Amino acid sequence: MLLDPASLGIAAASLLLVTALAVGLGRALRFAGAVKGTGGRRLAVIEAIAIDPKRRLVLLRCDGREALVLTGPAGDLLLEAPQ
Repeated sequence: MLLDPASLGIAAASLLLVTALAVGLGRALRFAGAVKGTGGRRLAVIEAIAIDPKRRLVLLRCDGREALVLTGPAGDLLLEAPQ
């Protein structure tokens, strides 16, 4: 069954309108979340120092707490964290 050109035009316009509304709603929700402060970053690398070519000391901050981690080929080791 073939549709006439007018029906195809209405269908295409409707699809375009629904897509535009969905994109606009998504952007509005993302903006509203950013304004309220719920979209911020929680994890940050404060500083990283190379001990030797294979090992590094990394100071991390997560949710206001800091942790000192030694990374290397043998694995990662938590050296200091707040209690």
